[in-house]
Amino acid sequence: MRIVVTGTRGIPNILGGVETHCQELYPRIVDAGHEVILIRRKAYVDEKPILIKYKGVKLKDIWIPRHKSFEAIIHTFLAVLYARKVKADILHVHAIGPAIMIPFARLLGLKVVMTHHGPDYDRLKWNKVAKSILKIGEYLGVCFANKVIVISKVIDEIVKNRCIKADTELVFNGVDVVPVQNNDELLAGYGLKSKNYIVAVGRFVPEKGFHDLICAYKNIETYMPLVLIGDADHESDYSLELKKQAKANNVILTGFKSGDELRTLFGNAQLFVLPSYHEGLPIALLEAMSFGLSVLVSDIPANKMVDLLETEYFKVGDCQDLKEKIMLKLSNENFKDYRYLIEQKYNWDKIANKTISIYKQVKHN
Repeated sequence: MRIVVTGTRGIPNILGGVETHCQELYPRIVDAGHEVILIRRKAYVDEKPILIKYKGVKLKDIWIPRHKSFEAIIHTFLAVLYARKVKADILHVHAIGPAIMIPFARLLGLKVVMTHHGPDYDRLKWNKVAKSILKIGEYLGVCFANKVIVISKVIDEIVKNRCIKADTELVFNGVDVVPVQNNDELLAGYGLKSKNYIVAVGRFVPEKGFHDLICAYKNIETYMPLVLIGDADHESDYSLELKKQAKANNVILTGFKSGDELRTLFGNAQLFVLPSYHEGLPIALLEAMSFGLSVLVSDIPANKMVDLLETEYFKVGDCQDLKEKIMLKLSNENFKDYRYLIEQKYNWDKIANKTISIYKQVKHN
């Protein structure tokens, strides 16, 4: 089969949950004997030389204006035209913003699979107009796609409420269990020691809740550093203020990291914290579990679906509760190793095989 993929900024090593998902999934689908063309947003591509393939996945770069309100829709429109041009067997659209173009794709005769990664209209960064457009995209996507993949049971319930006739299939996000990278020189460059710091990973946007983490951290009497790995895709008043607060409270900012550097800084922490207000199925949490880290996450529905111990959750948005739970975690009480759960439930090879079976079903129906 020839599969064309859109709805992602691109791969490899471009920060984002959808991007990580695609980077892991599609090389496996290529290895199974299928052709995958992944369409990237050129504004996010900065490797030199420019890649035309990544682990067998063909990369097609299309220019778009780098603007958070328009880039996804414009890029998807152009991607749909490209998929029609190359006679794709399957067009796979990721996320509900790009899904607004699914009826157009169907009108052109394409067979479309959509992956719903979460209700993006719940994100705090969007204004009322943007939220309305995202809800329209979700509705059109789930009603007109040949098949809708949902990454959690919570999202499946949302989809069924939005469009009764939606044809859904539950396919979790995944993560690999890989050895933690050791690079003492890199850690020392940030003044860190293995198993002696707290880490959080993600984009600097309000729904990630990093402001709550800094609020809790500054009131804890601890020698243990807090490290934030990530940055903002589009600099905003929020991201600028977050960085200001981080520096004022001696929080270490590493910027975007990928590959061995990310695995080193992420995997050598003692405690991973995810204070999000909104998630689909959090890959960062799954990665922390795969590294065998102690974890502490907000009690939003998507995080609760991961089936952690109750002691691993704190009340979302409650800085005092987060502070108290961090202090308990740093005392090493109630530690549980979740690597077995990753192998059983969030295995990328199993996810790739299930995705291929969905493609075959859609192609032949």
